[in-house]
Amino acid sequence: MDEQDHDGLRHHEAAAESSVPLLEKKARGVLCVEGCPGCAIDRRKAENPGIPYSSFLYVWVITLSTALPISSLFPYLYFMIRDLHVAKRTEDIGFYAGFVGASFMFGRFLTATIWGIAADRIGRKPVILFSVFSVVVFNTLFGLSVTYWMAIATRFLMGALNGLLGPIKAYSIEVCRPEHEALALSLVSTSWAIGLIIGPALGGYLALPAEKYPNIFSPDSFFGRFPYFLPCLCTSVFAAVVLIGCLWMPG
Repeated sequence: MDEQDHDGLRHHEAAAESSVPLLEKKARGVLCVEGCPGCAIDRRKAENPGIPYSSFLYVWVITLSTALPISSLFPYLYFMIRDLHVAKRTEDIGFYAGFVGASFMFGRFLTATIWGIAADRIGRKPVILFSVFSVVVFNTLFGLSVTYWMAIATRFLMGALNGLLGPIKAYSIEVCRPEHEALALSLVSTSWAIGLIIGPALGGYLALPAEKYPNIFSPDSFFGRFPYFLPCLCTSVFAAVVLIGCLWMPG
């Protein structure tokens, strides 16, 4: 075979390769290993080219379960600090409330990179499950806070042990094909925004139930003695339901 024939053959192979869709070329290069979660996800993406609605639903509710506790405390935080009697003057309540409000994100700031590394090593799902579990535990304890430092500690630990945001974004684009990645990331932002809308409304509506709804909650009842527990309980129950559902989450 002369050089001209070699050139013709190379041109023919290049033309055939260029005619293969990009996604198909990637799929043909995937090496699947039995028992590998990432390989199972790649296999599902190759077999189902459409939008993975069930996986996107998991992403949406998981993000919402974290956004609700972050924002739900702000309508009643002033009154909570007042009732904890940590501020000697009314003018100082805002000072102490600021530390409680910031403690969640401060904890997340300290550990977010660590959780990202953990998600790369042990997988997205274990980190996501543990993050939602931390919301259930420490958000409930926050509603039962009887001292200022207990409120600070529970919010800080909920943030430090909640490494959700990075892994859930990574998971959202890993479960879909490249043409749906923008939609996947927009679902995280949309769910987060809805949580920041519903959370304050929920907190303002359910806090101090014995004062707002005396026909239902008496001052001597459990919710009368812990007036800020009800909104925390509702968001924790929602997170617990999400946690149970996540046991069947792909990946």
